[in-house]
Amino acid sequence: MKKGTHPKYMKCDVICNCGENRGVLFTTRSTVPQIKVEICSYCHPFFTGKQKLVDSAGRVEKFNKKYAKKKTVTA
Repeated sequence: MKKGTHPKYMKCDVICNCGENRGVLFTTRSTVPQIKVEICSYCHPFFTGKQKLVDSAGRVEKFNKKYAKKKTVTA
């Protein structure tokens, strides 16, 4: 096998952006030293029971605009 073709794997910490855990969710191996995720089991609505709206690139507004009921004018 050729030397230098495979990436270097190192210890990688996975961290959530919610800050609830205040640390590392779990540790794995990857080519990057740190991975940040948006939702973990501490902040996911299924586990917390609270409604949390995660909008990726305005998809919720796009859906509401597309399927919004049109107002009728009454005279």
